[in-house]
Amino acid sequence: MLHDLPIRYINPVYRPPSEAQSLILPVTDGCSWNRCTFCEMYTAAQKRFRARDEAEIVHSLQQLGASPLRDQVRRVFLADGDALVLPTRKLLVVLCAIREHLPAVHRVSSYCLPRNLNKKSVAELRELNEAGLRLAYVGAESGDDTVLARVDKGETFATTVAALEKLGAANISRSVMILNGLGGLEYSAAHARHSAALANATQPEYLATLVVSFPAGEQRFRAAYPEWQTPDIAALLREQEQFIAALELNRTVFRSDHASNWLSLRGNLPQDKGRLLAELRSAIAAPQNAPLRPAWARGL
Repeated sequence: MLHDLPIRYINPVYRPPSEAQSLILPVTDGCSWNRCTFCEMYTAAQKRFRARDEAEIVHSLQQLGASPLRDQVRRVFLADGDALVLPTRKLLVVLCAIREHLPAVHRVSSYCLPRNLNKKSVAELRELNEAGLRLAYVGAESGDDTVLARVDKGETFATTVAALEKLGAANISRSVMILNGLGGLEYSAAHARHSAALANATQPEYLATLVVSFPAGEQRFRAAYPEWQTPDIAALLREQEQFIAALELNRTVFRSDHASNWLSLRGNLPQDKGRLLAELRSAIAAPQNAPLRPAWARGL
């Protein structure tokens, strides 16, 4: 449990679903951008952005290294929202401390905002990779510039591609997330088409889709995007079909099994593309017979 670890946590604490068994190590608090209108993870009322003190992080790792957990920790996730905003020098200190005090760790990962990499060279990212950073989760959300502007993402198709290409050149695996439904009904087709183009241009090792949702309400989102029309299940499935149909990937693990998704999909692309499309088309044609997730199970 988090409260049993020699690490200072500030709630809420988030991590990707695939990091369920990882040690969550905060190196920052909150998100340095924190303006995306669809995101409820780090609001100003919950957690203000700040970089953690280097000495505090290293001390926590030293304590873990002297505990029975030393040889049990296999993976580490650097929290919070965008650890790669930190200077390369500081990240190297943290990664080296992980290697020294938790020698069983074989993978370190982090969320990454594309803008975090503007001032980092491929050579710097290679240093981070060699020190243990193996995977970066990039919330691209959409490949459509209009949708990105409407939700105040602060990124474009071009800036996201540039960041993903840098990570790939440094041999850091990329896990790209797209938000199904983010463009509402008006921009659904463009959102699907341009998001697929983003994936095709960068060939990420992992690709996931989540469904945009608002557990705390839509007020903040609609204040900046009042004309957004809520897509129903059928519209979300059609958009997902358009997205997958347009994908031209060489070797990517695809997941659409997050709790927000109505229809759980898993496969490897390109070999499972036909099956995934068949499952979607079957659900669109006969939703009453499809294995859709019940609304109560989508609690986030």
